[in-house]
Amino acid sequence: METRRNVKPAPPALAHLPDNLIVFDGICVLCSGFARFVARHDRTAGFRFVDAHSDIGQALYRHHGLDPQKMETNIVICRGRAYTKMASFTAAMKSLGWPWKALTVLDLLPRRLADWTYDRIAQNRYRFGRRTCPLPSAALKERLLD
Repeated sequence: METRRNVKPAPPALAHLPDNLIVFDGICVLCSGFARFVARHDRTAGFRFVDAHSDIGQALYRHHGLDPQKMETNIVICRGRAYTKMASFTAAMKSLGWPWKALTVLDLLPRRLADWTYDRIAQNRYRFGRRTCPLPSAALKERLLD
């Protein structure tokens, strides 16, 4: 599976979505923590957020050729281009600016190693902590699409 994707023309139901969007698993403590982190550090408020369990989130997974039942990756859409797996993390960090932009050093890893590492974390994400997350922060809640 390719980790960087060009966005295909969106079906009408998705055409209204912003160009900078993060789709995340809202019941995963790591995924929702990632979304809260980005919302807190996104100085330009450029990202909007979608819970992968919502109708929009499910449609975005299908649109990008991903299984919406597995939710094995966040989807980060940055300036209209979709990223998955480790590339999704680094695309978001790059958008946040310094010092978070320094984490894009992970892009230097061979793609197979980076995605293998991401996959191991994703497959075990519910073992790393509780399965339910605290309510979204105010910064995240005001930018969350239904």
